[in-house]
Amino acid sequence: MTGLLAQGALLVSVVVVALGVVVTPVAIRTGRREWLQLSYGAVYTNFLLVSIATGAMLVALVTHDFSVSYVAAVGSRSTPLLFTIISLWGALEGSILFWAWVLALYAAAVVWLHQRRPGNLVPYAAMTLLAVSAFFAILLVGPANPFLPVSPVPADGPGPNTLLQNHILMAVHPPLLYLGYVGMSVPFAFAAGAIFSGEAATNDWAILSRRWMLGSWAFLSAAIIAGMWWSYEVLGWGGYWAWDPVENASFLPWLTATAYLHSVMVQERRNMLRLWTLNLCVATFVLTILGTFLTRSGILSSVHAFTTGTIGYYFLGFIALVLLATLVLVAGNSDKIRTAGTLGGAASRETVFLLNNLFLTAVMLTVLVGTLYPLVAEAVRGVKVSVGEPFFNRMAVPAMVALVFLMGVGPALPWGSTSWADARKRLMPGVIGAVLLGAIALVAGARAPWAIIAFAFVGYAVVGNLREYWIAMRARHAAHGENYVRALAGVMSANPRRYGGYVAHVGILIVTLGIAASATWRTEREATLVPGERLTVSGHTVRLKDVWGREEPQRSVIGATLEVLGADSSVIGTITPRMNYYRVSDQPVPTPDVRSSLKGDLYANLMAFEQSGRNATVKVIVEPLVPWIWFGGGVVVLGAAIGMFQRGRRLAASAR
Repeated sequence: MTGLLAQGALLVSVVVVALGVVVTPVAIRTGRREWLQLSYGAVYTNFLLVSIATGAMLVALVTHDFSVSYVAAVGSRSTPLLFTIISLWGALEGSILFWAWVLALYAAAVVWLHQRRPGNLVPYAAMTLLAVSAFFAILLVGPANPFLPVSPVPADGPGPNTLLQNHILMAVHPPLLYLGYVGMSVPFAFAAGAIFSGEAATNDWAILSRRWMLGSWAFLSAAIIAGMWWSYEVLGWGGYWAWDPVENASFLPWLTATAYLHSVMVQERRNMLRLWTLNLCVATFVLTILGTFLTRSGILSSVHAFTTGTIGYYFLGFIALVLLATLVLVAGNSDKIRTAGTLGGAASRETVFLLNNLFLTAVMLTVLVGTLYPLVAEAVRGVKVSVGEPFFNRMAVPAMVALVFLMGVGPALPWGSTSWADARKRLMPGVIGAVLLGAIALVAGARAPWAIIAFAFVGYAVVGNLREYWIAMRARHAAHGENYVRALAGVMSANPRRYGGYVAHVGILIVTLGIAASATWRTEREATLVPGERLTVSGHTVRLKDVWGREEPQRSVIGATLEVLGADSSVIGTITPRMNYYRVSDQPVPTPDVRSSLKGDLYANLMAFEQSGRNATVKVIVEPLVPWIWFGGGVVVLGAAIGMFQRGRRLAASAR
């Protein structure tokens, strides 16, 4: 019954979104604007229908209704309730259903917030979102149908992928990723709506879409950090980023979205880059679809990827259709979209933003080529080619380090032209931070050139961004007599977009510092210990206390208790790495344990053990400043949240 209800809702959804797509242009061209309410009603109805289907799937999962194909594939009576619920997005068909629901939610929010806006931008944007929804609705009633009946009905199922039920972060990372990925559809819809409505020659559509892009960028940033944290906490290799193709798939739209957020400021302030900004909207959306194709087509082998079905052909066709349609639309309207603004000078903020976009695009293309080349080589030549970490580090890291430097240069320079003497005066204070942090890195033992440069540029950019706060606070203190805490609050509230951006910059710099430190000073040792024996790594000493085991409803657990010893050999804590054995898998899932502090992590992984408990082989890793990565990611999201609260009056002034 649950499956029939959901399938019926999805079938009606296909008809509803198709009608909404058709009604919008007819209503506008015939002047029957009252018909637009039918289009808006299609958006709300689609959200209701997809919500019914999603709710039905959750009910089926929780009640273990194995007559539903998706539940039979990922459900299990022994799986804890939380992991049963989040298995909604743990496999192919459920993830497509969740994607469609988030997309329908975004579309309903767009219509709810903007339907009273005059003009045709919002109707055409709603039409575009309905068209994208139509694609996912077709998938759900076709190759990705999660509600197919199963006969005979099994008594139990295998449960979710063992890696996906091994850590609580799987309840966090995928929803954030979907909110980021799917949210990129909204700026794309506004860009398409601007072309359809003839408003592409104005800045209004970009201003309207900026908050949506910023919010989606914040979700995607949080998702990337949460994914890194999950990899670090679950996979047991002691790292957090391996340039895995699926990791790259999330990084690509983040790069173009970051470029958009800088490009749109140049468009608003200097009446430049309108065509480029529009293309960035399109590229970001296409890269989210490409990322979905890579993870769900079965062409990649990854712990993140879903490898079933022929759904990849549908995604390739949709990508081709979007690229062709946008190419025709943009080419046909390029004369209207072009801007007449000019650069203020070499030493200006807009020039730095142009360089920012250049380096972001270069990194994006490098990662894209490195990710797709093995697939193309195998398809064309029939040979497997590996593009690994050395390629990405050699090709992408220099541009990323240059971007860190630009984060210190951009805030210091004004819009428009300035003299070189004034530019030098503005840029020199950051040199103090560069020299200081670079010297600290050298004294601490850093010798790799790129690492030293990265530390120096982080110091330069931190001083450059914090100096902007100091200048504004001092001016407000002098003008209003406020104390510096109230002055800071006043500065933030007066221009949250600008100073929220600086907060996001500082967050990225903290992340960069954590990555550079852990890559430079990471040390590890592996040893087989008997109870009572010690292992020392980079000044940290652990002692094996015992090897133990226990049974849990969905798995068996073997663990080792390691006592962390202080300088006087007293026990100051314990870490318990373990191996989890799931009944549906022959291979154990190693689960490390991490002891964190401001200085870094003490990371332990159980590699092997004697069944009698007489000894255990453990790997202990010292990871300097890794917690700063997670903290910096939170600061990035905080900065984006602050930046979204730009006052409407200022937005209107920018539009004019």
